[in-house]
Amino acid sequence: MNLVLLGLPGAGKGTQAGLLADKYNIPHISTGDMFREAVKNETPLGKKAKEYMDAGELVPDEVTIGIVQERLAQKDCEAGFILDGFPRTIPQAKALDEVLMELEQQLDLALLIAAPEEELIKRLTGRRVCQDCGATFHVDFAPPEEEGICDECGGKLEQRDDDKPETVKRRLEVSREKTDKLVDYYKRQDLLAKIDARGEILEINQQIQDLLEDAGDDN
Repeated sequence: MNLVLLGLPGAGKGTQAGLLADKYNIPHISTGDMFREAVKNETPLGKKAKEYMDAGELVPDEVTIGIVQERLAQKDCEAGFILDGFPRTIPQAKALDEVLMELEQQLDLALLIAAPEEELIKRLTGRRVCQDCGATFHVDFAPPEEEGICDECGGKLEQRDDDKPETVKRRLEVSREKTDKLVDYYKRQDLLAKIDARGEILEINQQIQDLLEDAGDDN
């Protein structure tokens, strides 16, 4: 089972990918994990990526795609994989098709995990982080026992600049434009499925499992 997870920030892609990876015993591969592994293992592409990352620049597509190809060729991906955070653009999606063709594999499903913008803003702006120990809370979903105070060390909780409403709205706007293009791309290939990401995490995960089983029965 080869899956790509699509969705805006705050939709819960990483959470659902982790649960699915445990359920089906296939790797959850995020862009960040791939980069870290390639850099740690000092692969030629990992070294090239590190040069860009150390300079604070975006890693070019050709390097990113090469790292994806290295990762998908590893033995633990033989039974399938879940890609989270890649592809982000149409050129990356087309390159993924070519990589899978070279590996004699194919994508089974592109799963869009969707939620209304107001729900995503609520999730993203509600995060609070301890200034001292880095512990993370959420004003609605995981509040501290005392408002503004860390349960772990008693430090002051703060809202990071990235989590402020105006910044979150800009992030969502940029991400939506890219995601919409990918949705159209996979829809044209008849590979797209959509899940409503509102509700309890485990309930959403069960809906995804049901959808995957139905898709498997159709093949």
